[in-house]
Amino acid sequence: MKLVKLTLAAALLSATTLGAQASELRIALQSDADVLDPDQSRTFVGRIVYTALCDKLVDITPDLEIIPQLATEWSFSEDGKQLTMKLRDDVIFHDGTPFDAEAVAANIDRSQNFEESRRKSELSSISGVEVLGSHEIRLDLADADATLMAQLADRAGMMVSPTAATEAGADFGLNPVCSGPYKFKERVAQDRIVLEKFADYYNADEYHFDTVSYLPIPDTTVRLANLQSGGIDMLERLAATDLAQAESDAGIQVASAVSLGYQGITINVANGEKADNPWGKDKRLRQALSLSIDREAINQVVFNGAFAAGNQPFPPTSPWYSKDFPVPARDVEQAKALLAEAGFPDGIDLEVQVPNTTIPLQLMQVVQSMASEAGIRISLVSKEFATLLSDQTAGDYTASQIGWSGRVDPDGNIHQFMITDAGLNDSKYSNAEVDALLNTARTSNDQQVRKESYTAARAILNDEAPIVYLYHETWIWALDSAISGFTPYPDGMIRLKGMKKEEG
Repeated sequence: MKLVKLTLAAALLSATTLGAQASELRIALQSDADVLDPDQSRTFVGRIVYTALCDKLVDITPDLEIIPQLATEWSFSEDGKQLTMKLRDDVIFHDGTPFDAEAVAANIDRSQNFEESRRKSELSSISGVEVLGSHEIRLDLADADATLMAQLADRAGMMVSPTAATEAGADFGLNPVCSGPYKFKERVAQDRIVLEKFADYYNADEYHFDTVSYLPIPDTTVRLANLQSGGIDMLERLAATDLAQAESDAGIQVASAVSLGYQGITINVANGEKADNPWGKDKRLRQALSLSIDREAINQVVFNGAFAAGNQPFPPTSPWYSKDFPVPARDVEQAKALLAEAGFPDGIDLEVQVPNTTIPLQLMQVVQSMASEAGIRISLVSKEFATLLSDQTAGDYTASQIGWSGRVDPDGNIHQFMITDAGLNDSKYSNAEVDALLNTARTSNDQQVRKESYTAARAILNDEAPIVYLYHETWIWALDSAISGFTPYPDGMIRLKGMKKEEG
């Protein structure tokens, strides 16, 4: 216990000594971001940083409507195979490079063809780009793409300086240059990312902090303690177990929004040598793992009932959620039967990598206990989140507890994880029928056709279980009561426009 107290005290001291200036906003993140390159990155906290650093072609409202950002207006051709966009003419990148149609064309080319890009599948429908004028561009599509605008509202639509990107290559993330309201100042890994206000931003008057510091603090208790002590101004992902404490503190305000994503366990089925094991080869083991878990009990025990049990990539609040696949009841005996059928009547071992943050560890300890009753002996390997992602990409894992923050369009929650060779398909799962169904859903503008395609794909994926879905979270933010102007969004991002801190 003494060690915990010393660690907490040190963390509080560290945060306090960063120097709290009146014009500085200090945001505590659950983990550190990975590479700060929109084409290469994949972390949720990285997207939080990008919200201040990198403007996109379009954005969303809290009600998930697509609205202008760098693009002022747009229209699709009648057949859906051409998208024409008009662009702002008062924007420059942080290095002085002008933002125009040529810059957009360069960004799309980079996202599609840059070797390290993870955005390739998100923009795969774009077959050509035509610059129509200095601030007008047309995207030609191989087929209609119902998901494209949602993709352009996220990392695939983030615009980076073509000058800086060309010069830096794969090292762009060391000194990212975008066009957002804040520009990159410094980064100390596992300690802080600091942005400073970009004076030439077209809407600079709506941003009221000179600097914004993002501080990775994995421990939920330490994050809240820092907020209470004044070491930070706000935190993302307040633990549900800390909600009552935060709400009872007059110096803290709490905001929340239902997320668009999911949390689960990804199984390595075909990604390198580590997939060459019973878990990767036999779906019955993955089915047994799913059946050993009481998802509603997890929600109650770990999250005080604040979240939602889940077994799909879409939350129950989504119109794309399929009632054909209700959350399965726990069935330990059936799980044991499946293990025996697969040749493991005495049980089987499973190594699961897990982020080294409080909630994932608590979650997996509960899953570990549940699975053991069915004969699944889970060992947990705790890793810093960026390391976990790197190992997952490389195939250096058997199973991984990981989630996804969710996207406006359902395609963003499933296509890039389940399509053969997609950018985020770290399990290397491949099924031609699933590919066809998900591509049909992506290219159709008929909502019924899309929903039927997703439901049919889910039937296959429920059976083969490359991802064992567990729950859907609610984003909970805690802020100093002196902060005003914060609006919660279901994508979990922190938009700084209009935010202020009253100094007293």
